Amino acid sequence: MGTTPLIQIKDLQKEFKSQNDTVTALTGINLNINKGDIFGIIGMSGAGKSTLVRCINFLERPTKGTIIIGDKDLSLLNDRELRQVRHNIGMIFQQFNLLMQRNVEDNICFPLEIAGLSKKEGRKKAAELLDLVGLSDKKKAYPSQLSGGQKQRVAIARALATNPQILLCDEATSALDPTTTRSILALLKDINKKLGITIIIITHEMSVVEEICSNVAIIDNGVLAEAGKVEDVFRNPKTEAAKKMFYNNSNIVRKMKGKRIIRIVFDGKSSNEPVIANLVLEFKAHVNILFADLKEINENSFGQMVLQLPEDKDLSDKIIYYLRNIIKVNVEELIDYVGS
Repeated sequence: MGTTPLIQIKDLQKEFKSQNDTVTALTGINLNINKGDIFGIIGMSGAGKSTLVRCINFLERPTKGTIIIGDKDLSLLNDRELRQVRHNIGMIFQQFNLLMQRNVEDNICFPLEIAGLSKKEGRKKAAELLDLVGLSDKKKAYPSQLSGGQKQRVAIARALATNPQILLCDEATSALDPTTTRSILALLKDINKKLGITIIIITHEMSVVEEICSNVAIIDNGVLAEAGKVEDVFRNPKTEAAKKMFYNNSNIVRKMKGKRIIRIVFDGKSSNEPVIANLVLEFKAHVNILFADLKEINENSFGQMVLQLPEDKDLSDKIIYYLRNIIKVNVEELIDYVGS
């Protein structure tokens, strides 16, 4: 028997009603998130992912369905009990949400003041957290004196002040440059390892999911398109939404009308082997590389290529058999992308 998930989302639906209309933002969402996971929730703008994260801590009350955290069904709790649950959930945002009139130390102490901690205890906790996020020398600085990455580190420290079990990150790196994004993601990964906090990352950037997440859920137009381990979804995306996320160069492929197109995924030792060179030598046939890249997912190397095969059906069949059974890479025929 497996362990009970820390967070269970069951048949979640969220509607927003106005005077003249009802908009369904989420429908039929079922997800389990285990303790200690770094879980990515990804989708395009307007897909419903930020609404989902606000439903997880009941800042938005679901129209239908159930959210269970630990052994508590949030829909059955009164306001006081909900506040106690939220005490165990930290949250960081795209725009940092720091108090501009307070210095770094006082920003971190703010939730501790609300929780009734003494000033001395609060400053001791703030010092520990500033050390954790690498900003011990900035405790008296004000937000206006900090870079975007430093502001986000302060926001992370503040979110950790109440010793939460869960950290919700809503587009937390979207306002940052790529180098700063990587440093923030590395910090979150370190926090996950050191403190065992379950982290949920809401993002529209697949690179963020690939960099840090163990599991991913893809939200598309308010429904759960696909979910699973990141490497499994990468190897074999089953839905159009997942395919767009993992290889969004499909427009190139759509132009290749009447051609046989495949996507190959390789990992481990095969990612360092000359797959295409071996294939050409074996069959004396040319293939066109339409798209290729190499990714690091959970500290493992994964490569992918989109290839145009020769027109000869028998030769193409032999190439696919060779790739699947001799080279042992994952091969997916992009039938949906051929012609239109």
